[in-house]
Amino acid sequence: MNPLKSCTAINAWLLLALLSAATWVQAAPQAGVVTHLSGPLFVKKLDGSLRVLGEQSLVEVGDTLSTQGKGYAQVRLRDDSLLTLQPGTVLSVDAFAYDVNVPGADAAVFTLKQGGLRSDSGLLGKRSQDRSTLMTPRGRINLQSASVEVYYQPTAGVATRASSRVKSLAMGLAASAGHADDSYSAFVAAVSARYVYRLANVLASVESWAAQGKASLAAVVQKATSVLPPGLYVHVLDGLINLTNEGGTQGFKAGQFGFTSSVREPPAVLPKNPGIAFNPPPVFSQSMGPQGSPASASKSNNVDCEVR
Repeated sequence: MNPLKSCTAINAWLLLALLSAATWVQAAPQAGVVTHLSGPLFVKKLDGSLRVLGEQSLVEVGDTLSTQGKGYAQVRLRDDSLLTLQPGTVLSVDAFAYDVNVPGADAAVFTLKQGGLRSDSGLLGKRSQDRSTLMTPRGRINLQSASVEVYYQPTAGVATRASSRVKSLAMGLAASAGHADDSYSAFVAAVSARYVYRLANVLASVESWAAQGKASLAAVVQKATSVLPPGLYVHVLDGLINLTNEGGTQGFKAGQFGFTSSVREPPAVLPKNPGIAFNPPPVFSQSMGPQGSPASASKSNNVDCEVR
């Protein structure tokens, strides 16, 4: 073999090996798998990249998930617990560790930045009730082994800065559709861009009303969607939870509703449902059996579409 060609081949092989090793080192731990979708689901990775997820896409520690339009999304975690996100929800997976043989390492920490979700406890919550936590801007929820619906409505000042960012995301999706490597990726990006453009237009209209002083964000949105006043709401379906903030700690049991309007206001039990509505498609409620292994999930034909 020509010495120059041999040297080039060796260098190329070494470079490939180094890149593969770097990818392996940087890979985040798997937290779960997307099992059901009824609309677009975006994820922001730790490296800052944006992707469109499909059913059977992996969810990793460090991911920030965002549901769009009227779509719900359901994620089955490695301990068989479920997270069901309602439309307009942003949730980050801060930590997740579960090994049937290492109970001392159990950890599940999520942050609900806006919107709502339902959490159904799995093996981790049953084994380590004090290590499953949902963080929110209004307080920290110890999920224990409960089934609970949580909804966070941000204040007008937080929500009205979103339209320009959402529009930028839509423009990026539209551009990626024109440069996609295959027709499937182009189709997913184009459809997602359409939904995000609609969301940007709605937010822009709300911002315009708020800027003119004609109405608050809550009042404008209530006309169309009956959004609750700003604050954190909980509804316990089964089991017990604790909600803690600077105002104190309040426990809630099955059938109870709770609320706090700020991080300093003590959480309180509400006498009735304040208007929490959580209505995912019926298929989301069906028993889905044990989660498949990472290898089986990766064989799915649903490929993540990266937004560049």
